[in-house]
Formats: sequence, C-alpha cells, structure tokens
Amino acid sequence: MRPPAKLPLPPCGLYAITDGPRRDLVAACEAALQGSVALLQYRDKTAEHARRRREAADLAALCARFGVPLIVNDDVDLAAEIGAAGVHLGEDDGEVSTARARLGADALIGVSCYDSLERARRAAAAGADYLAFGAFFPSPTKPHARKATSALLHAAKPFGLPLVAIGGVTPDNAPQLIAAGADFVAAVSGVFGAADPAAAARRYAALFTT
Repeated sequence: MRPPAKLPLPPCGLYAITDGPRRDLVAACEAALQGSVALLQYRDKTAEHARRRREAADLAALCARFGVPLIVNDDVDLAAEIGAAGVHLGEDDGEVSTARARLGADALIGVSCYDSLERARRAAAAGADYLAFGAFFPSPTKPHARKATSALLHAAKPFGLPLVAIGGVTPDNAPQLIAAGADFVAAVSGVFGAADPAAAARRYAALFTT
C-alpha cells in the first residue's frame, strides 16, 4: 500500500542512479545515502520482476529512513506497487498524464528530455515535476547517448521546473552544469562504480554547499 504522503522534491543536490543488478545493491545505496544523496533512482532494465520488486521495496524502506525520495526508472506499475515517491519516464515509457493518474497528484514524475527543448516544453506542460537533459559528457552507462549542451539548461529555465544534468557528470565537470542552471547532477557509475560510494556521493553533494 502506498503511504498517504510523499516526500517533496528537494531543491537541489546529487541524484544517484543505481547501476543494475548487483548483490550488494542495498548496501551500496545505504552507503551513498550516508554520503548525502538528494534523490535516489532505482534503475534495473532486466525482466526479473520478483527480484526487482523485492529490491525496490527494500530501497523504498531504506530511503524512508534517510528521508530521501525514491524514484523508479521506467516502471510506473512497480513504483505504485512499492510506494515509491515517483517515476522517471524515458521517451518510450508512456505519458506524464498516465503516470499521474496511476501514482497520484503528489507523486514525483521526471522526464528524460535528452537534447530536446521541445520535449522539455511538452513535458512541462503535461505536468512533469522535473526535466532531465543529457548526456553532457561521454558516459560509460550510455556510450551512444545523444549529446546535450549547457545552452539547453539556460533555455529550459523559463519552464520553471528543476533541471537534472546527466551523462558522464563528475565532481570535476559538474560545476559548469550547475552554473548553467542544473539543480541536480545525476550520477550512475560516478557513485555506484566507486570503491567507496559514500565518499563519492559526498564529493558531488559538496558542490551544492559551497
């Protein structure tokens, strides 16, 4: 059963995204949360529903302990089943209106806009809660991703929604994206590919406190 209220979207920070099946998923996420994560996304593209549901439920409980919203990638039904704070939609994952009807008015719905200002405009008009652009830099997670530029962040500001920058973002190149208007920087391998996810998360989080 979904909880009666969802955690609000934080104003800014690190948006950590999990890196698929791994035995230590919950432990790695707990370490990242200890390092200060603003949003956590459960991303697993496999078809193993039972395992994914179990892991997502475990992460929902973990995020509740830390007071951090859990977003489920792609899967609106899974987000509803485990009471996630919301869902992130790619271009093949359905409409914002459909997700809103399934998850409720207080759900957080993010949309991947890639390199398209027009897609961002449509998502904002449809009621998205945040807009994600990328990839800004070469990414080991999506090596063939479309390329975005910081000019997109400037151009999307008038939509009045929080902006997420994703794709090869590191603590070293993130400041230019934050200066261009990114409210969140997203990291997959930058956090979960690190030997110490907590220390890695702290490096990103520190960018928003200086």
